[in-house]
Amino acid sequence: MMYRHSITVYDAKSFELIKTVPDSVSLKSYGFAKSTSIYKGSPVEGTYSPDGKFLYVSNYAMYGPGYNKEGHDTCSPASGYDKSFVYRINRTNYEIDAIYPVGSVPKVVEATPDSKYVLAANWCSYTVSVISVAAQKVVKTIKIGRYPRGIAISNDSKRAYVAEMGGSRIHVINLEDFSVTYIPIGSNPRAIVLSPDNTKMYVTMNLSGKVASWDLAANKAGKSVKTGQAARSLAISSDGSTIFVVNYKSDTMSKVRTSDMKVLETIKACNEPIGVTYDAPTGNIWVACYKGQIKIYSNN
Repeated sequence: MMYRHSITVYDAKSFELIKTVPDSVSLKSYGFAKSTSIYKGSPVEGTYSPDGKFLYVSNYAMYGPGYNKEGHDTCSPASGYDKSFVYRINRTNYEIDAIYPVGSVPKVVEATPDSKYVLAANWCSYTVSVISVAAQKVVKTIKIGRYPRGIAISNDSKRAYVAEMGGSRIHVINLEDFSVTYIPIGSNPRAIVLSPDNTKMYVTMNLSGKVASWDLAANKAGKSVKTGQAARSLAISSDGSTIFVVNYKSDTMSKVRTSDMKVLETIKACNEPIGVTYDAPTGNIWVACYKGQIKIYSNN
């Protein structure tokens, strides 16, 4: 919740608030500032470590002494916007216990299933930062192009798929040698999910309001479907049969059957739904709304 400078944690079954974590840190205590001031972040997105012990959170910008050029949604590396940090929150006490300097305006973060890396897409730097969990630092910065956004990682932790939202391709990063190949998915790819068996990829296309599919096994395009205006985030069910897409300008969430890419249902969610996730143990779908609401829907 970047405007409220906090991260809220809820119980997935009772929906009760467990903890509100402030985004304030002492950069000096981590060796990243001379000032003893307390700095504020602006949390955007998060991902859990595979063992569930940590939550990694990106910060759109930092606020405090020395930070005077806040990032913007329209930008380039030449804009000179301040760089920011990814926080690590320890779930034993819900406190920030590590911070990692990344690029300018980091947004999506994803952890590899083998717990080796955490990746952050830096919107204004046009890069992806690769954080080594063992070394506790960024070990690689990979150039992507205009507006890196969605990230998905293969089950074997060998490949990361990164959407270049200002272009028309998915960057496929080999996480063993950091070489890059490309998938020509189409204009303005935003968010990515993989099927449970990693044979299919599903991508929201922001301007067209569509969800495109790609057959990773055959390396060819699959069917696509229009879900609404400004298709944003998407999530996939545990069995891979269904994807859930939030349409920002339509104020809706769409349920799509993956076998034939058919929209099964579209519901009014809230004003400007921007995030969605699927909770496997309960089968519930959680939708984040831009104004600060969270809506929870049952898929059972």
